[in-house]
Amino acid sequence: MNVLNALFAIVLPYAALVAFIIGFMYRIILWACSPVPFHIPTVCGQQKSLPWIRSNKTESPSTTWGIFWRMALEIIFFRSLFRNDRTKLTDREQATYWGNKLLWFGGIIFHWSLLVILLRHLRLFFEPVPRHVTFLQNLDGFFQVFTPTFFVTDALIIIALSYLFLRRILNPQIRYISLISDYFPLLLILGIAVSGLLMRHIYRVDLVETKRFALGLVSFDPVMPKETGVAFYVHLFLVSVLLAYFPFSKLMHMGGVFMSPTRNLKNDSRAKRHINPWSYPVKTHTYDEWEEEFREAIREAGLPLEKNKEQPLGFPASLSTIESPEKWRG
Repeated sequence: MNVLNALFAIVLPYAALVAFIIGFMYRIILWACSPVPFHIPTVCGQQKSLPWIRSNKTESPSTTWGIFWRMALEIIFFRSLFRNDRTKLTDREQATYWGNKLLWFGGIIFHWSLLVILLRHLRLFFEPVPRHVTFLQNLDGFFQVFTPTFFVTDALIIIALSYLFLRRILNPQIRYISLISDYFPLLLILGIAVSGLLMRHIYRVDLVETKRFALGLVSFDPVMPKETGVAFYVHLFLVSVLLAYFPFSKLMHMGGVFMSPTRNLKNDSRAKRHINPWSYPVKTHTYDEWEEEFREAIREAGLPLEKNKEQPLGFPASLSTIESPEKWRG
């Protein structure tokens, strides 16, 4: 039992953390080294051009601050998802469009709840606990309905994850394009949230012992937790799986959104010429060179020559090869 406890409590967390750090850095470096030979920002607004034409600085930014503002709206408020619309073909074969704000709401509730939960967990890894973590914890648990404190984000993240999962199952179009890699992260994070909620309100664990264990991990002086129960090991195992799986999954959009050339490039192609850095001098074969190379074959076939070396001076090449000079003068 001690060997299994050490495996799940010490070996797996460290191995998962190493896999997360190395995998995350590898993916970011790989994206950063990928060449972007074309200027491909995704925009849906008027580009900056002439002074008397009003440009859309948010949808089509042409400055560094404009890109910063656009990225901030995308990362913090999921602006592109907010503007997403649903399309349906009616019986009369007419496309109808309407808003799809429920998906945006479920996505933003999930991401913000997850962020707050991660920040709240910092209290386990610091002594003394930072003030902003304590403030966030008090703000999240302002209802104070149960003992221990019930956190709003614990319920919100479960509701949001359940909606995102059921949406993929109940919607035929979404279910058709969904893969295992779409379902697995949702179920994994949902398992972490449910196990954490059970561990806090039903299968109680000693928070002092849990914090001693967490401080031992971050100080590289691990100690085996005592009287934590099975729920704690299940929760820790699922977190370790998520860390190890993260760099190799679609969850890497957390870092990839910053590296996307469709988002982080300025739309200034009318003010600045963007040349492909891969461009190099290419040897061309002009028509004049081609005609010179096949001159005899063209003459034998009776085809006109653009440059006839035998034509008299002062006569157009195209006419001198077809008509006689006397007929041309007439």
